[in-house]
Amino acid sequence: MLDLNGRVALVTGASRGIGYFTALELARAGAHVIAVARTVGGLEELDDAIREEGGTATLVPQDLMDMKAIDKLGAAINERWQKLDILVANSGILGPLSPIGHFEAKAFERVMTKNVTSTWRVIRSVEPLLHNSDAGRAIVLSSGAAHNCRPFWGAYAASKAALEALARCWAAETVNTPLRVNCVNPGRTRTAMRALAMPGEDPMTVPHPSEVAAKIVKLADPALEKTGMLYDVPDDRWKDFRHPE
Repeated sequence: MLDLNGRVALVTGASRGIGYFTALELARAGAHVIAVARTVGGLEELDDAIREEGGTATLVPQDLMDMKAIDKLGAAINERWQKLDILVANSGILGPLSPIGHFEAKAFERVMTKNVTSTWRVIRSVEPLLHNSDAGRAIVLSSGAAHNCRPFWGAYAASKAALEALARCWAAETVNTPLRVNCVNPGRTRTAMRALAMPGEDPMTVPHPSEVAAKIVKLADPALEKTGMLYDVPDDRWKDFRHPE
């Protein structure tokens, strides 16, 4: 069993889907969870679920499009805990599915801001706290869309590819520290985002987010040595990033 007692974990997009169940898994393993999301009701449901499991959480109802609020997040964590052991950068949006030339500028910019810029801002805010941990772990949620590059998925695919590049650079910068930085491809998951993207799909044919979260949480293990890699949930294995051939 994974033992995260005494560890502090920050999970963004924690009010539903993969973020919700990853936060719950972290709490089950003993971590105190700082749950960030816009939806207060979802956060309160998460808090109830964590308490039922005997865990603890701190709820942060916050819009991750608010960059100044993100900047204050690290300071607030530092004031209370002086460290952060686990970051799960999960928050993201799908955006419209459209031909590249048909995207409205505001819609494209919103996807990039939410999926890339706000995640970078979270990283910048909490990185010093991750270095205060004896075994900091950063888990960045990516997508197969970053590599598949399917028609009409341009904004989302570009944002996830950019996010992977950001995480890989961060991993290279911190390779000689205790901090481990890795990306995750969760694969097809029964979430609201998936239903929006695939409205004709039978949701019962897609794994539940709790199944995905049970695998993702392993990346928070203090004994983990891998960094700068991609953990593929559907294949349940680690993959190296490769240069074009």
